[in-house]
Amino acid sequence: MYKKVIKRILDFLIALMATPFVLLVVIILAPFIYFYDKGPIFYNAERCGKNGKNFKMFKLRSMYVNAPDIRNDDGSTYSSDDDIRVTPIGKFMRKTSLDELPQVLNVLIGDMSIVGPRPTLPLDEKAEKDQERIIRNSVRPGITGYAQAYFRNSIDASEKFYYDNIYVKNISFVLDLKIILKTVCSVFLRQNINTN
Repeated sequence: MYKKVIKRILDFLIALMATPFVLLVVIILAPFIYFYDKGPIFYNAERCGKNGKNFKMFKLRSMYVNAPDIRNDDGSTYSSDDDIRVTPIGKFMRKTSLDELPQVLNVLIGDMSIVGPRPTLPLDEKAEKDQERIIRNSVRPGITGYAQAYFRNSIDASEKFYYDNIYVKNISFVLDLKIILKTVCSVFLRQNINTN
């Protein structure tokens, strides 16, 4: 009942209440993002959603315009405190996770959940048949998730998939609440930000 109905209702209500705050943050940050290099405010990333359906994930742009796409050896997104692709305001947004706030709008329209596995890049033909990915993608991706809250960028993609699948198999209101509280602590204490 919680996984199929109550979770979505709570997601919608929380996102609805958070939207005015998100819009205020966007209004404050938008001039800093734009005037630094005259680029777009938002970065709309193509991501894989529930049951492998792709969607546009909203983020505030933290990198310079036309910054190269750099990946770790496991295919995950490269992240480091000294990443030269990131603008000064982008570094602040990443440290505070403010760049992720527009994903509240993804929650409102039903592409994402407050808590769930973090969205991945669209699946290729091989990934579509991978059993771990099928399990992971059986739920909506989240603004935060088990692997994100407890490990952030300190583990590789395969480990994240392992912990995300544990979450998918044990979804509950109590677990979601624990993940939200842990996320808040991780962001403020800047724990496990990267391994570089």
